[in-house]
Amino acid sequence: MPKMKTNSGAKKRFDVTGTGKIKRKHAFKRHILTKKSTKQKRNLTKFGIIADVDKSRVKKMLVM
Repeated sequence: MPKMKTNSGAKKRFDVTGTGKIKRKHAFKRHILTKKSTKQKRNLTKFGIIADVDKSRVKKMLVM
C-alpha cells in the first residue's frame, strides 16, 4: 500500500508546536487594512491555536 500524502495546502497553513498543538494564522490581515484599527491588526498578527473540533481533521491532512 502506498504512503499517505500530506495535504499541500495544509502544510503551508499549519504548524505543529513542541507540545503537539497546531498553530494557525488569523484571517483578515491581507488587504483593506486602512479601515481596521491598529489594535485589531496587531492582534491578527499573533498565532491562533486550532479548535478541538477541527484538530482531528487537520491532523489527517498533515498525516500525523
